Amino acid sequence: MEAIIARCAGLDIGKRQVQACVRTPDPDDPTGGRRVQTRTFLTFTAGLEQLADWLTNEQVTDVVMEATGQYWKPVWYALEDHAFTLMLVNAQHVKILPGRKTDVADAAWLAELLEHGLLRGSFVPEPEIRRLRDLTRYRKKLVQTRTSEAQRLGKHLEDAGIKLDSVASDLLGVSGRAMLAALVDGERDPAVLAELAKGRLRAKLPDLREALRGRFTDHHGFLVRVGLEHLAQLEHHIGELDERVEELIGPFARARDHLMTIPGIGTRAAANLIAEIGVDMTRFPTAAHLASWACMCPGNNITGGKRKTGTTRRGNPWIRDLLVESAWSASHTRDTYLRAQFWRLARRIGKKKAAVAVGHTILVIAWHLLSTDTDYHDLGADHYQHRHDNPRRARDRHIAELQQLGYHVTITPAA
Repeated sequence: MEAIIARCAGLDIGKRQVQACVRTPDPDDPTGGRRVQTRTFLTFTAGLEQLADWLTNEQVTDVVMEATGQYWKPVWYALEDHAFTLMLVNAQHVKILPGRKTDVADAAWLAELLEHGLLRGSFVPEPEIRRLRDLTRYRKKLVQTRTSEAQRLGKHLEDAGIKLDSVASDLLGVSGRAMLAALVDGERDPAVLAELAKGRLRAKLPDLREALRGRFTDHHGFLVRVGLEHLAQLEHHIGELDERVEELIGPFARARDHLMTIPGIGTRAAANLIAEIGVDMTRFPTAAHLASWACMCPGNNITGGKRKTGTTRRGNPWIRDLLVESAWSASHTRDTYLRAQFWRLARRIGKKKAAVAVGHTILVIAWHLLSTDTDYHDLGADHYQHRHDNPRRARDRHIAELQQLGYHVTITPAA
C-alpha cells in the first residue's frame, strides 16, 4: 500500500511510559523501503521534552496517539507547541490484531495506519476552549454535589422527625436556613422556630409548628451544621467558577449571544455548549458531522439489508445532558418551533426520545448559527401545520380523539 505520509510517528501512551515508533524513508534501500525505529520515554516532563527533540531530529511531520483516559493530555500539550500535525484517535477504532498486543506493537500499528492515511482524528479544541471546558465541567460536578448534600440534609431532618420540607417548598431558602441555624444553635420550641418564617411561608404557621416538632438531638445538630457549612463552601466555589467562566467567555461573547437566541438555551447553557463544541465550525464540515460526533443522531447499523438498531451511540455525556436539558426547557416555551416539534414527537415516540430528537435539532441550529454568525429565527409553532400536515388528516385525527373521549362530533365549515 502506498505511503501517504513520508515521516510519521505513532505513540502508545501509558501512565509512566510512552512507546514511540517512527517510520521514515530508508536512505539505504534503493527500492524505497521504510525505516522503523522504536524508543521508550518516561512521561515526566523531561522525558516528553526528549521525545519532542527526537521527533524533531527525525523530521517527523505527523504524530498519532490514542485517547487513553487522561494520560494522553500531557503528551499532547508537550508536542502541540512544536511543528507537528497531531492526531488523537479513538482506541476502539484502531484495535490491533489478536496475538500481537504489546505496547511496542501498538505504537508500530498506529504509525503504520497513519502512514497510509487510514486514521480519522478526534476533535481536540484549542487551549482557550479547553480551559473553559474544565471550568464548566467542574462547576456542574459541584452543582451535583450541592444537590446531593441538600438531599442528605433532608434525610437528617427526616431522621429527627422534622418535616420542614413537607411545608416549605425550598428547604434551603431564607426561611429554611434561618430555622436550621436556630435548630443547630439549640432552639427546640416549634412556635419559636415557626416565627422565623418570612414572606408567603407565614401563611403556613400552623403547619410549620407541627412540622418542626420532632426528636432533634445534638447529634442531628452536628450533622446539620456540617452539612450547612459544606453547602456554604460549595456555593462559594460555584460563585468563583461563575466569575472565572464569565472572564474566559469574553472572546466568545458574540457566539454566546447567537446561541442564546435559541429557545431553551440560556446564558449558562450557551457557555457550556461553547465549551464542548467550540466556536470554529470548520472542524465539522456539516451539521450532520457535528451531530454524529456528539452521538445525537440515530445509529446506523444495517447488515444484509436489515436495519439492526437505530439507537444513538454512547458519546460525550456532557453535551448530551446539556442538549436534553435544553430540549426539555424548549418544550415549555410558548409558540416556538422546538416546542411544536417536541410535543409532535412525544405523542408518537414518547417524551424521552422526543427530548433527544429536539436536542439534535438544537445542535444543528447551533452549527448553523456559529457557521454563519447570525441569530436564530424561529419558524413558528404552526410550521408543521403549514408545511407537513395534511389539513384533512389533522381534522380526522382530532375527530377520532374526541370520539374516543365519548363525544359526538359535528363539523361546520367556517365562513
